[in-house]
Amino acid sequence: MNRSSFPVALTIAGSDSSGGAGIQADLKTFAARGVYGLCAVTCIVAETPGKVSGSEATRPEMVRKQIDLLLKGFPVGAIKTGLLCNKQITATVAGFLRKNKPANLVVDPVMIATSGDPLLEPDAITVYERELFPLGRVITPNLDEAVRLLGSAINDIADMRAAARELARKYGTAVLLKGGHLPAARATDVLNDGSELREFSSAFIPNVQTHGTGCTYSAAIAAELACGLPLGRAIARAKRYVTAAIRDHFSWTTNGRTVHALKH
Repeated sequence: MNRSSFPVALTIAGSDSSGGAGIQADLKTFAARGVYGLCAVTCIVAETPGKVSGSEATRPEMVRKQIDLLLKGFPVGAIKTGLLCNKQITATVAGFLRKNKPANLVVDPVMIATSGDPLLEPDAITVYERELFPLGRVITPNLDEAVRLLGSAINDIADMRAAARELARKYGTAVLLKGGHLPAARATDVLNDGSELREFSSAFIPNVQTHGTGCTYSAAIAAELACGLPLGRAIARAKRYVTAAIRDHFSWTTNGRTVHALKH
């Protein structure tokens, strides 16, 4: 590839001290997919897999300055948002992106950690819904996030299809509903792009508890979009990538506790 045309992607997300999620996972994924990665840091999270100890938000104006400088300085082909932390940062990011109209915006509505710890302040969700989701090329909620957005249970694939359809209608954008936490033999995700449903499925990998799979998946989609792939192909390639990252995971045992991490 000509160096002058090397694809570039930007992640707007929080920093994960354990390196498994957030901007660390996004940048690893961009590099693994052959994309030059940029980052705008929204907050610092002190965490390890299974535990969030605390977080500290970046000032909204500093978040805006990071994004502004990066978009002026690089030919950004895709943007992915992850943890935006609070209402003020979410509104700042949405307002700036609305003015710049990115063609390939992947919105991962990070609300709850895999550990169950809340990450996003509740009043930011309304800003996501009104201002950020409609800008997305695709939004990528997991089941817990979809339940929070719709207020109804999702128990099986039929529920997932109905939820993806309703979310796409509600927000006017494509929705990839991730089903990895649904008890089943296969991990199936449902895409509704406003006109049709598609499903992306892989074998469920048991006995592996990682965090950062959602960050990695959405970052891989953004990377493929930055390379010029259409949405369906981008998701299919990203699905294969995140499945391999789970399957080939790292593991460590410390103080009697085993920790798993994705292999990028």
